[in-house]
Amino acid sequence: MSVKRDTLAQLQENYLFAVVRGASEEAGYEISKAAYQGGIKNIEVTFSTPGAENVMRKLSDEFAGTDMVVGAGTVLDEVAARISIMNGAKFIVSPSFNEKISRMCNLYTVPYLPGCGSVTEIQMALETGCEVVKLFPGGLLGPGFIKDVHGPIPWVDVMPSGGVSIENMDKWIANGAWSVGVGSALTRNLKEGGYDSVAAAAKEFADRLAEIKAQ
Repeated sequence: MSVKRDTLAQLQENYLFAVVRGASEEAGYEISKAAYQGGIKNIEVTFSTPGAENVMRKLSDEFAGTDMVVGAGTVLDEVAARISIMNGAKFIVSPSFNEKISRMCNLYTVPYLPGCGSVTEIQMALETGCEVVKLFPGGLLGPGFIKDVHGPIPWVDVMPSGGVSIENMDKWIANGAWSVGVGSALTRNLKEGGYDSVAAAAKEFADRLAEIKAQ
C-alpha cells in the first residue's frame, strides 16, 4: 500500500476526528491530548489555533508510533498545507476545495479532504485526486445529503464536519459517512470543567460509536 492509502486506512479505522480550535497554542495541545485520551484518535489541529504548526509538531513527536493521526484543518492555501506537512501533518483539511492545496498534497502523498457542499465541488475534488471529501457545513446539509450524493457518485467517500452530535451520529453513519468530524461538542464545557471535560466528551462519542457499530 502507498503512504496515502495507509493513512486513509488508519483514518477510517479511527473513524472519529477531533476538530481542535484552541484559544492558544497550549490550549490546542491540551485539547488534542484530552480528545485522544477520551478515545478520538484523528486529531485535526485547525489554523484558527495560534501556533497550530507547533501543536502539530509537538503531537507528532510525542505520539509517534501510536494510533494517533495528526493533521491540519482550516488550511486555506498551499503554503499552509506545506508548513503543516513539514511539521508532521498526515492529512490536510480545508473548508472549501482548493486545487493548489490538492496538488501540494499529491506531491507529498498526503490525503487532502476539502470541504464540499455540492456535487459540482465534489466532482472537482475527485478530478484532482481527492479520495475523501469533507461535507461542510454538515449541519446545514444534513445526513441525507450523503445518500443523495451517492446516487450519481457512489464511489466518493464523505466525512461530515459540523452538525455531528451524540444524538444524530447514527443517522450520519446509516447514510454512509466514511468518518465524522466533531468540533465544538468536545469543548462545550471547557470553561467550567477544564480539559477533563474534553476527554469526557470524547469518550461519550467513542462509546456511542462503539454502540452503533455493535448494532
